Amino acid sequence: MAHESFFPRTTFAAIPEDYARFESARVVILPVPYESTSSGRAGCREAPRAIIEASEEMELYDFDLECEPYRVGIHTLAEMMPHTGDPQTMVERVEGVVGELLDSGKFVVTLGGEHMLAVGAVRAHKRRIANFSVLALDAHADLRQEYLGTPYNHASVLRRLLDDDCLTVQVGLRSATREEHELVRERKLPFFSVSAYRALADGPREVVSGLSEDVYVTIDLDVFDPSQMAAVGTPEPGGLLWDEVVGLLAAVASGKRIVGFDVTELAPRLGPFANAQLAARLVYRVIGLALPVPEGS
Repeated sequence: MAHESFFPRTTFAAIPEDYARFESARVVILPVPYESTSSGRAGCREAPRAIIEASEEMELYDFDLECEPYRVGIHTLAEMMPHTGDPQTMVERVEGVVGELLDSGKFVVTLGGEHMLAVGAVRAHKRRIANFSVLALDAHADLRQEYLGTPYNHASVLRRLLDDDCLTVQVGLRSATREEHELVRERKLPFFSVSAYRALADGPREVVSGLSEDVYVTIDLDVFDPSQMAAVGTPEPGGLLWDEVVGLLAAVASGKRIVGFDVTELAPRLGPFANAQLAARLVYRVIGLALPVPEGS
């Protein structure tokens, strides 16, 4: 099994042991401390451990959801061994491991590391789910054909998904090259800048209407405004706020089915501990939104 080939681990949210066993857990946390193509400030390879450590500070009761999401069972794998060669090989490795976990009936949460890892996770889901789409929360278009000599770069994530014929809706866009912007307009891609999203009569409803029934969510933490998330390698002013992000995710979970997600690009040393806490709480909230919590919790 995939979970037997990793380093020793700690447990997300320090949940009770009965809820953390692989065999019975509905959710598996896959930490991938990989950082190879980052072009901004470095440090996202430290993110998975920082998020898991920050999660130990959380209350297990989610006040807004009025439940304890950990009761679905959350197993934390040890950190995945990075591949230091061609980043395409790392994408393929992530795809293989996520695919094996999906075949075991698990709901997979991938913790990066850099955003490029999402390509592997998305491909694993797309191969197994017919009516499939992606919601991308990101400050950057990520539509370059290649960057720094490779098509598997953090700046090319959504271009790879586009090439894979993934229906993708992006929210949070506020940085793009001229060529990327022209591609968005030419293909009429449903990419919403922060201002365009806020100008919608009902932003969450309109975004949800553009998604298929089964949705994978990929979250680059620079989607948040730097006032709430400074610890990213390529911050951009004017981002979404916590309530906007979780409100959109709640709408997606209510109208569609979230089948998996990733959280990437936290560089914990570039900001206060509160940033790792935000990432940990976001992971926990999406788990609670995506999966029904047993009665009585």
